[in-house]
Amino acid sequence: MSSATPAAASPDTNPDVVLVVDFGAQYAQLIARRVREARVYSEIVPSTTPVAEMLARNPRAIILSGGPSSVYEEGAPRLDRELFEAGVPVFGMCYGFQLMAETLGGTVDNTGAREYGRTPLHVSRNGSTLFEGTPAEQSVWMSHGDACSAAPEGFAVTASTDVVPVAAFENDEKKLYGVQYHPEVMHSTHGQQILEHFLYRGAGIEPSWTTGNVIEEQVAAIREQVGDRRAICGLSGGVDSAVAAALVQRAIGDQLTCVYVDHGLMRKGETEQVEKDFVAATGVQLKVVDAQERFLNALAGVSDPEEKRKIIGREFIRVFEQAQAEIIAEASGDQPVEFLVQGTLYPDVVESGGGTGTANIKSHHNVGGLPEDLEFKLIEPLRKLFKDEVRMVGQELGLPEEIVQRQPFPGPGLGIRIVGEVTRERLDLLREADAIAREELTAAGLDREIWQCPVVLLADVRSVGVQGDGRTYGHPIVLRPVSSEDAMTADWTRMPYDVLARISTRITNEVKDVNRVVLDVTSKPPGTIEWE
Repeated sequence: MSSATPAAASPDTNPDVVLVVDFGAQYAQLIARRVREARVYSEIVPSTTPVAEMLARNPRAIILSGGPSSVYEEGAPRLDRELFEAGVPVFGMCYGFQLMAETLGGTVDNTGAREYGRTPLHVSRNGSTLFEGTPAEQSVWMSHGDACSAAPEGFAVTASTDVVPVAAFENDEKKLYGVQYHPEVMHSTHGQQILEHFLYRGAGIEPSWTTGNVIEEQVAAIREQVGDRRAICGLSGGVDSAVAAALVQRAIGDQLTCVYVDHGLMRKGETEQVEKDFVAATGVQLKVVDAQERFLNALAGVSDPEEKRKIIGREFIRVFEQAQAEIIAEASGDQPVEFLVQGTLYPDVVESGGGTGTANIKSHHNVGGLPEDLEFKLIEPLRKLFKDEVRMVGQELGLPEEIVQRQPFPGPGLGIRIVGEVTRERLDLLREADAIAREELTAAGLDREIWQCPVVLLADVRSVGVQGDGRTYGHPIVLRPVSSEDAMTADWTRMPYDVLARISTRITNEVKDVNRVVLDVTSKPPGTIEWE
């Protein structure tokens, strides 16, 4: 297996980084996103990272996240006191706040002062570094069972609650700050303002990081990495692979060839959009492989969802391997095909352990799951970015709005949105129902509000209905509109009734063999976003 550092993947490529130390918080990624929304670049590091290693990065500031532990318990995550004495501005949130207090001589214990959810905060020093310009009374999001009852020496207490005497403190001389609550969540009414005050006022950072910086950095890094060799990219039709391909094409032009496997499981119009609109916007060389019959034959008679996933992944691998072999055979000897482009995002990197220690190509939704023995070096130009940032990069690269704002779509496509066997007739039926739902959501201006809206065909279920004064025996269609920031958790979207009514009426009127539309109102957890 060839190995190489992905293009511009090294954390040291950005000198103005703010490190978010993750103590097992459910909101660590959200903190990093909020910092970036303040136009300051951030990265997440695990709490097990040695302090010397953190400081060797020369971070502009360090933020300590929340976490489920109690600071006084044996085995709880710790930090060397050296971190707080290095002169680097530090901001502790929740557990990070308590850890700073306890490490520097304050008092943290289980006082019985438990606070969860929205809590009134009383600001005692409105003109402080963190709280200047914010109200004396504000609502914050608490989640703690322990409390800080005494601040460390040299710290000014700047806020409290009805039950916690030290809910925030500041030490301007040492540039150390902390709050007991979660300013990163939207329920903390002035949370983003508090975070920006730390970044701009406490740490003295100028807000200058943008997705435009990413394009410039990546184009230069990719050109240096690839040289005069060639790269291939598996296009899925989704925004991640499309933006990754557009960015690499901006860097190396016709040295990139994209492969789009038409497995017949895409939504209505999406294959044509990739073939025409994407090529027109980027000028990329595109190799389209029509494998619809192959996939349908392989899926014939299969209803088990996991088996369907495996079949679709296996067939994609085989078709992609055949296509890449043809591209390699066509390449000239002085321009070998050595690189594979993947649309890996920053959450993928974080959730796989920070992206360190392995050069194997992982099973990834953008390429359908590639075998481990493929001899490619990776180019992952989006591995610094969150989903919303990827969309912004796509817009700056000139990709069509329909591609940039496309809702997340599973790699196996409509194959896992049919509960039952996948057939051509069922795919056509589901494509039409899905197209109607998407048209109405767009017309209602709900595309940005809804994370995604899977439309599911219950192919093995039929129900009695009445259409045209006659009895029908048709399939139900399920609408699954969900709202989410990261897909780790999600809630069903409270769509306007008139929009739901239009979707239901159109589907039952216009789609043959469908006589019932139902709404899935399950959150994640307990349900997943997809049905299969």
